[in-house]
Amino acid sequence: MLDDAGMQRFIRDGYALVEPGLDSGFHRAVFDSIENVFETEGNPGNNLMARIPAIKKVWDDPAAHGALESILGQNYYMHPHRHCHYRPPRSEGQTLHKDGFSRRRHRTRWVLAMYYPQDTTLEMGPTAFVPGSHYYNTAEAGAAREEMALPVPAGSVAIVDYDIWHRGTANRSDRKRYMVKFLFLRMEEPRSPSWDSAGAEWETGGERDEMWSAMWSWHTGGNGHGGVPISSRSIDDLVHSVVNDPEPACLDAAYALGRIGEGAAPALMDALEADYGDAAPAGEVSYGRLAAADRPEQIRRNISYALATIGGPAVPALAEAAAHPRWSVRDAAVETLGDIGPDAAAGVPALLKALGDESQQVRRHASEALGIAGQDGAEAVPGLIDSLDDPDEVIRRNATLALARIGKGAEEAVPALKGILGDEDRYVRGKALEALRRIGSDEARDALIEDLLTSRWCEITTKDDLY
Repeated sequence: MLDDAGMQRFIRDGYALVEPGLDSGFHRAVFDSIENVFETEGNPGNNLMARIPAIKKVWDDPAAHGALESILGQNYYMHPHRHCHYRPPRSEGQTLHKDGFSRRRHRTRWVLAMYYPQDTTLEMGPTAFVPGSHYYNTAEAGAAREEMALPVPAGSVAIVDYDIWHRGTANRSDRKRYMVKFLFLRMEEPRSPSWDSAGAEWETGGERDEMWSAMWSWHTGGNGHGGVPISSRSIDDLVHSVVNDPEPACLDAAYALGRIGEGAAPALMDALEADYGDAAPAGEVSYGRLAAADRPEQIRRNISYALATIGGPAVPALAEAAAHPRWSVRDAAVETLGDIGPDAAAGVPALLKALGDESQQVRRHASEALGIAGQDGAEAVPGLIDSLDDPDEVIRRNATLALARIGKGAEEAVPALKGILGDEDRYVRGKALEALRRIGSDEARDALIEDLLTSRWCEITTKDDLY
């Protein structure tokens, strides 16, 4: 398990580096297996661990498991997407980026876990990322600090926030470089520290204290407020900064407003519901590469961080805004209710109504939010069952994951989940299996076993050894 200092480093920097207690012979065998698969079959993609099952020992190792549980809480979930990144000798690197599944939120619900089966030197094209950049959604802010390349010994695992700005660097050596990437998701909202905590307070004095202390409070099971307000600025001045300033200044202001609490909610709701149109508001400082059409969404996202930090007291106004005439306001309100988590349980009826919204994006965010705000009860289950038939695969994925988060309370969904085990989308199928596992009724287990027996993969069967 991480200790308090290790967890605070993760909150600030967005990564933790661990070394599982597996011997060098194990990593060499994994490397050789990857080499063989790539040479004879190509990249196995999502079938990576089915093709090379020994990799599971990495994630079962106490060092990797303990770090993942520290960051994501108990009962975290291994997402069905996984990939082996291959950097051939003398190959070019990538540009800094965030990955595509990302939700661009600050509370840690997704991480990347990267396993390196061979020694990886600076010349071999290691992964590089920008420490602390996981809070920033604009390229300029995300790349404002110097990137850090990660040379590591064989067997190392880097666990990084899913939103961190990162890239694979150029391989200038004559050696092949492999990196095995998995995704892990939080399934239960934090109620108390999930690491080896001695009860430490947030160590103040850093440049992003308002934001970091709010994340620390959330991870420890608090409401995210982080304590007594630090800023002496007025609410109106802080709201103006959230709307007009570039990152990271607008984030400092957002979390200062969150720390103020309920008293800041009315001004923030006024800002959330303002019509920014296609033109940037007066006094804007440029976001650089951020497209003009994305600017209103970026403003509302920053306002959302403040409202999520306020938490429960903001829920009634957000539930009302979920029915706003403009889809963009509805979308921001729905997404914020989900980010608040179980303290937004009173907003579940509004989220259920949003499942029928005319906007696809609102429906997507509502289907996801119900698995977070509504995970402590079964109220959301009938609506999520209906969403399993949505023509949009993202909504089906989100609804299935939401049912998995609800777990035993979603037993009513078992027949519908059985029906989507043949869904055309691979991630709907994978998450349906996880939902059945977490529901755990006799009917769910029978469906799970039947499907797994049918789809069983034999890793030692190859084109040269069919029988």
